[in-house]
Amino acid sequence: MRSAFASGHDVCRPSSPRTIAKSLAIGNPATALRARFARRTGGSVDAVSDEEIRAGIALLAQTTGIFTETAGGVSMPCSPSSPLCGDIGPDERVVLVITGDGLKTLDAVRGTFETHE
Repeated sequence: MRSAFASGHDVCRPSSPRTIAKSLAIGNPATALRARFARRTGGSVDAVSDEEIRAGIALLAQTTGIFTETAGGVSMPCSPSSPLCGDIGPDERVVLVITGDGLKTLDAVRGTFETHE
């Protein structure tokens, strides 16, 4: 979807995404016209690397105590309020809906944090 949005196309081409965010790795989404909707409403479409996803998971955990799965890790670096982005002003408010627990995707972040018992 990112490439369709960036190139001005309304529909994204089918692809084979390779990412740790398996729940978002849909190569031929049924909602392929979202690039058009994002453009029409003044929104944007972005993409993040697996390392940025891991950084988003860590940042969310460190700043809020929420341990999210990989899809939630995408929300943090893509969020305009994230220190990794900066598109929203200091007086604006952003809400991230994080519903997936990090225990579902431990393999994606194994070895990137210290555990305590």
